[in-house]
Amino acid sequence: MRVLNVAAAQMGPIQKAESREEVVERMLAMMREARAQGADLIVYPELTLTTFFPRYYTTDKAEIEQWFERDMPNEPTRPLFDLARDARMAMSFGYAELTPEGRRFNTSILTDKTGAIVGKYRKVHLPGHSDYDTERSHQHLEKYYFEPGDLGFPVWRTLGGILGMCICNDRRWPETYRMMGLQGVEMILLGYNTPSVNAQKNAEGPSKRIFHSNLVVQAGAYQNSTWVVSVAKAGVEDGHPLIGGTVIVNPDGEIVAATEGEGDEMVVHACDLDDTAFGKKTIFDFARHRRIEHYGLITSQTGVVLPP
Repeated sequence: MRVLNVAAAQMGPIQKAESREEVVERMLAMMREARAQGADLIVYPELTLTTFFPRYYTTDKAEIEQWFERDMPNEPTRPLFDLARDARMAMSFGYAELTPEGRRFNTSILTDKTGAIVGKYRKVHLPGHSDYDTERSHQHLEKYYFEPGDLGFPVWRTLGGILGMCICNDRRWPETYRMMGLQGVEMILLGYNTPSVNAQKNAEGPSKRIFHSNLVVQAGAYQNSTWVVSVAKAGVEDGHPLIGGTVIVNPDGEIVAATEGEGDEMVVHACDLDDTAFGKKTIFDFARHRRIEHYGLITSQTGVVLPP
């Protein structure tokens, strides 16, 4: 058995006026709770340090860059790394990254139990739109604030297993899971901030949004025989609601732990990485069963091309 005790640390709403220091205090409280429950790894959501700012449109560079981190760790987040090291607990969280070259990414990191960063992922599948849209009930400007990730879908040998990361909308694309599955991934860490209402289809409310979130996460876990830890930032941020629905899903695609509300809430589960072995050796033994000679369109084409 290779058991990893994982704490899925759902964050409640973060208001626009809330400081990094206030948010980090909430994260530290959850980390202390996770330590008390014997967690080896704590997973926080996408854009953990701020409100979901892509809902706001501005052309002011200073206003845009206030949401971004130039270094990681930095002064506000240093206490997280210190406590993680002292607790001998790995952690993963998402934030908005501003590189020295001025590039902006939606990023997640993974540390080991010493607090050292061992993995970085930049969100590939950016949803939404790139300029103000008068037809939407609310804005979702990720294509305005970020560029697509440039690191691909790496995995890392750490914590006794093979771990990977993805962010929010990535979970809706089967290529995300398969790229990591082809590298033998045993656990995928996934954070999200998902509005409770579809901006282009307001009838699609929170229950349908959570259904879709679970649907894709469970399918990705099963089809690649991997654990998936899917963690929300939830609740009403300055009048804008986000879904909860944090879950831990096993390699059979079953939800084995889930949050119940939309506030700061944590679930801990003992995940045996050896549970991934059966699926990888049988129905999803890629070496025996994949037929790549028929998959060419997946990498040669983006949009739909109709038959003649």
